[in-house]
Amino acid sequence: MTSPFALPKQPPTPATEPRLDTSAALQTLDLSKDYGDGMGLVSELDLKIGQGELVMLVGPNGAGKSTLLGLCSGMLEPTNGWAFVAGHPSGTVEARAALSFLPDSPVLYDDLSLGEHIEYVARLHQTQEWEEYADDLVEMFGLADRVDDLPSRFSRGLKQKTGLILGLIRPFRLMLVDEPFVGLDTPGQETLVEILGDVVEQGATVVCSTHQLDLVPRATRCIGLQDGGLVYDGKVTAEKIRELVGGD
Repeated sequence: MTSPFALPKQPPTPATEPRLDTSAALQTLDLSKDYGDGMGLVSELDLKIGQGELVMLVGPNGAGKSTLLGLCSGMLEPTNGWAFVAGHPSGTVEARAALSFLPDSPVLYDDLSLGEHIEYVARLHQTQEWEEYADDLVEMFGLADRVDDLPSRFSRGLKQKTGLILGLIRPFRLMLVDEPFVGLDTPGQETLVEILGDVVEQGATVVCSTHQLDLVPRATRCIGLQDGGLVYDGKVTAEKIRELVGGD
């Protein structure tokens, strides 16, 4: 019988796991999440993503993309294996400090304006000299006239823009983004492509779950999932993206 007071399984270290590369922006070792219904990330996954990569995570609905991002962010507990952010186990204080995670539905406070959201996140993460950058982001996403409004009353597209601004205003070494283009208007999509490219040029790593073809020229790598397992890891082309999402 397993004691209810048993210590949790300890993550591997470079001394105990030769495959662990602490210089990687993101690494998974034997990672899986089985919900019991055949969904999730059912095949154990080994991935290593270096600094300065812009990775498109692609696959049909139910392929395991959101599950993978949730595991790497520390929001989900794996069935097996580990995820590491900048060499630290996902979910730890060190990993969270290095990571900006943007889920597909941003979490917003009902009683804070857009400007108050931005200031709260910036100060929470001790962002230095954030005010000018915040003004630039708000202007780029076309929200300069909505700074005093409550995002809880925004349309889906405006909430999406708000979530992106909040994810970008904090410092990070790795950004995980889940379907950020859904709900964005064309100018918002173009702005996001530009910003993600700039983020990578500045040395950060981005893993973006999307099949947005406008991102292809900026992306350095494509990772394809299907039925909860890895089916592709390589060069990004529009043809490969269409193939991986089932001809869309």
